[in-house]
Amino acid sequence: MFFAVCFAEVQNRATGRRGSVVGTDICRNDVRASVDRYTVNIANQKHAIEAIVAAASRAESFEVFTLNLDHLVKLRSNPAFREAYAGARFVTADGRPVAAIAAREDKRIELCTGSDMFVPLVQEAAKNDLPIYLFGTRTDVLQTAERSLSELTNGRIKVVGSSAPPMGFDPQGAAADEALETIRASGARLCFVALGAPKQELFAARATELGVPAGFVCIGASIDFIAGQQVRAPVIVRQAGFEWVWRLGSDPWRLANRYTKCAIMRAELAFPEHLSGRLLPYREAQHNFQKT
Repeated sequence: MFFAVCFAEVQNRATGRRGSVVGTDICRNDVRASVDRYTVNIANQKHAIEAIVAAASRAESFEVFTLNLDHLVKLRSNPAFREAYAGARFVTADGRPVAAIAAREDKRIELCTGSDMFVPLVQEAAKNDLPIYLFGTRTDVLQTAERSLSELTNGRIKVVGSSAPPMGFDPQGAAADEALETIRASGARLCFVALGAPKQELFAARATELGVPAGFVCIGASIDFIAGQQVRAPVIVRQAGFEWVWRLGSDPWRLANRYTKCAIMRAELAFPEHLSGRLLPYREAQHNFQKT
C-alpha cells in the first residue's frame, strides 16, 4: 500500500501542472484556499516576501507558517498546533501536494517552501534595513549560518542576535518567554525559527500572543542547509518532485514512518470520499499504538 501510494505521488508531482501568477496583477488580499480545513493565503514566493517585508517594516507581530503534509498529519492530533494555525497571519503551500490541492480553489497559489524562501527573504530584509534574529538548531550552526548570510548579502544583513534553545525546550513555557524577551530587546523585525514542527509554530504563536514586534518565520531545517549542516537535494531533484526521496535516503529510520503517514494523508486528500472510511481503522490502530 505504502509503495503504491508513493509511486502515485511521484507521478503526480513529476507531471503536476502549476499555474503562474508571475507578471500578473493579483489582488493580494483575496488569495485564499482551504486544504483539509486549513487556509493557505499566500500565492507564491514573491507574494510571501512582499507581504512579510511590508508587515515587518511596520513592526507588526505576526507568524509565517508553511503548510505541508507532515503538518496536516500532526494537526489532526495536536490541539495546540491547530490553535496556532488558526491564528497564523501568513500561510504558504509548502509541498507540491498541498500546492496542487490549494490551486484547485485558487489558481494563483503555487509552491512556496520555507527553505526556498529563506535566503531571498533575508536578502530583501537587507535591502530594507530590517534586522533579523536566528532561533533554533545549535550554536555552532547558527554562527556558520550568520557568516553565510553575511556573504550572500555582501555584509548588508543585520543579524542582531541568535540563540539555540536547550534540549526539551518548551515553546510555550518560561524559557520560551525569556527567549522572546531577548528577541524583543534585540530590535529584530524578522525572527527565523528553526525548531521543526510543531515546536516552531507554537513558539511563533506565543510570540504574537506576547506582542513581540517582529515576524516569526518558521523555516524548519533551512538554517542547517545554509550552514552546510545538512545537504539539501539538488535543484533538479527538487524540480522533479523527488526531494522527499532524497531526504528519506539521508535518514530512513527517522523519516520512513513520517512519509508513510504523509502518503496516506495525500491519498485521503486526493480521494476523500473513497478513502476516509477505509483509512479510519489504520488511524485508530496508529493512535492506540502511540498511546502504549
